[in-house]
Amino acid sequence: MIRIRPKYKLLISYDILPESQEIYYRFVTSEFLPGLRDLGLYMVEVYQTLWGDYPLRLAEFVAESLEIVQAALQSEKFQELEQKFLRYTTNYSRKVVPYRSTFQL
Repeated sequence: MIRIRPKYKLLISYDILPESQEIYYRFVTSEFLPGLRDLGLYMVEVYQTLWGDYPLRLAEFVAESLEIVQAALQSEKFQELEQKFLRYTTNYSRKVVPYRSTFQL
């Protein structure tokens, strides 16, 4: 088990393209999540919207410092993973916020 002291969150919201659901799940579990973990970003929560005009998913990744988040986002590995992620999703957005242990938008 990995223990970190989160200081920042990377929030990623998106919709899954209906025709890409199966390949999306394979990519996320086999490449996206392990790749972000290698960059120091750890997924802690995933929310699914059941009602309203919002993206279907919101994924929260935590890091121990802003420098880790910035280095990850600027890395070639993240750029590659993000480009592949965009093939399977729409309404994609991401932002970095100071960590709070509650739901954040």
